Amino acid sequence: MKEQKITIEYFNYSRKSSEDKGKQILSIQSQFDWAKELAVDMRLKTVEFLSEEKSAKSPYIRPVFDEMVKKIKSGVAAGIICWKLDRLARNPEEAGIIIGMLKRGEIKHIVTHEREYYPGDNAIISYVDFAVGDQYVRDLSKNVKRGLDKKAKSGWRPGLATLGYKNSRTNLKGEQVIYKDEQRFDLVKRAWQMLLTGNYSVPQIYDIATDEWKLTSPATRKRPERKLHLSGLYKIFTDQFYYGWYQWNGEMLKGNHEPMITEQEFDRAQVILGRKGKPRPKTHLFAYAGLVKCGFCGATIVFDEKIKHQINGNVHRFSYCRCSKKFNKKMGMRCPEKYLTLQELEKQIDETIMKVRISEKFKTWAIKYLHEIRTEQAKSHESIIEAKQKRYDCVIKQIDNLLLKYTSPDNGDNQMMTNDEYLKLRNALLKEKNQLEAELNATGRKIEEWVELSEKTFNFVRYSHIWFEKGDPNTKRAIFACLGSNLLLKDKKVLISLKKPFQIFAEGLFKAQGELDRLEPLKIPVNSREFEKSVSKFPLLSG
Repeated sequence: MKEQKITIEYFNYSRKSSEDKGKQILSIQSQFDWAKELAVDMRLKTVEFLSEEKSAKSPYIRPVFDEMVKKIKSGVAAGIICWKLDRLARNPEEAGIIIGMLKRGEIKHIVTHEREYYPGDNAIISYVDFAVGDQYVRDLSKNVKRGLDKKAKSGWRPGLATLGYKNSRTNLKGEQVIYKDEQRFDLVKRAWQMLLTGNYSVPQIYDIATDEWKLTSPATRKRPERKLHLSGLYKIFTDQFYYGWYQWNGEMLKGNHEPMITEQEFDRAQVILGRKGKPRPKTHLFAYAGLVKCGFCGATIVFDEKIKHQINGNVHRFSYCRCSKKFNKKMGMRCPEKYLTLQELEKQIDETIMKVRISEKFKTWAIKYLHEIRTEQAKSHESIIEAKQKRYDCVIKQIDNLLLKYTSPDNGDNQMMTNDEYLKLRNALLKEKNQLEAELNATGRKIEEWVELSEKTFNFVRYSHIWFEKGDPNTKRAIFACLGSNLLLKDKKVLISLKKPFQIFAEGLFKAQGELDRLEPLKIPVNSREFEKSVSKFPLLSG
């Protein structure tokens, strides 16, 4: 049989185990070159050179291999030249096909760089060589999964980084980290901020991001840099990765990457995406659109602009707001509310702003007193920090005990605790642990942030009327929304439920300002101390 090999015709079969051209040690061209030299040296007649870039770990996914088997069975050739036996198969099903054909004599000769195989040989050799290839795939799969699990639990999500982030390329395999993509991070963050305003639909954000900002998906090994798809933007707005968490094997894990938004902002974005009546494209930007409801029927107040062209060529623009006329079933009628001009609306808003306006003198002395009480407030936070630290230590102990219970020999059959129960309890404890960590880290900054927020509030009520008068539509909208909630229009009057700090200003400002005027000049120590007592009674300053 071995002496008759010169009369056998051969297929030269070459395969790369990966479809990624950069990961194969011996390329297809190298396999071709080796096979040609071998055919010349051994005087083997090659009828066809076959190659494909497909994995052999799963059966029936290689069309070139399947076609070669059919041709051998039809008698086109009876021999195979390949670099190693695992080029033909790395799975039991296709390995069985080759071994069966070899035993039946349909394949009369297989040549590799290691050895030759004939129908009359001991079948154990071919079984072992194929089994080695199959076991290699199994071990590789286990090692890869183990490495991915280790990486995920160390705070780095495996896989390609989401838009706005990059995978490092310099660390060892399995130790790559995720960091900001300087070219795209700020653009994606701006897209989130636009969504959170509630003023833009996702398609609107998409048009701005792709046309004006030129936001693109980065190049990969297989694909060049390309335009972002609308579906990709929707995927971004529903990905928990952007607020610092990710899911791996059913478990929520906290990432080490820099979050782009907060968890609260992510939750609010989901409400915006899922709400009825998504934002519609606007032909004209109105500062208060979407913020005001009708006080009579609850429908949204819409803003319109009418343009009148006179015969003499003059053009007049009229802007006004009106109820969208929701039908009231109880009354059996449509809303009777009449329209209000935009000019009158802004006049009423300005009057509300003036109710909380303070003088420069009052602002200066109030902020001065804020910094003095900051030291006293710091002392009361020490007990809070101590209590949270005790709870944090307790949670850490609970996590350790949970793992011991789950991995205990007594739980070998999952009678004490199932895998689902373990994951549920562990996820809850990990979330509390991370929340306590964040609170402990933030507690030291709370007083500073409180003082800073109070200073900003005083600055706002001091200068908001100027910003409102001089600002563009976006500035006016921000000031209007900042003042209060439950913004209603009824009987052509704007009704604003002022938010707590501004309501406090509206109620106590006149008295506090009067105390300031009464105690002039403030440079006199006794008057200064008296004023501080008055200011201390002002509720805003006590948080």
